[in-house]
Amino acid sequence: MVEANVMSGIYISEKAKERVTQLLSEEGRGADYFVRVSVVSGGCSGLTYKMDFDNEVKQGDQVFEDKGMKLVTDRKSILYLFNTTLDFSDGLAGKGFYFNNPNANRTCACGESFSV
Repeated sequence: MVEANVMSGIYISEKAKERVTQLLSEEGRGADYFVRVSVVSGGCSGLTYKMDFDNEVKQGDQVFEDKGMKLVTDRKSILYLFNTTLDFSDGLAGKGFYFNNPNANRTCACGESFSV
């Protein structure tokens, strides 16, 4: 298992961290779980974000930590996610996690997919 410890790269807002912590607790997942983010083909703009909870770092994964929260992505996805912030909104305009990605040239109207 190869693990790259980098001080910056993918970030998490305080609000998203609070929500992730709440969800991990509700699901009974221990402190060994972290947020896995990735980019997959799909959506109306060509690329879609994917977010899961995981407890296994795979070979080639890139490991980041922000605000005490471990964020992991695969080597291919980091090319699209570098300097991206995972955020959470609970407002009337929409509730849920979203990605603030400075690398995205275009996003779809629903905010679910993007292109670079």
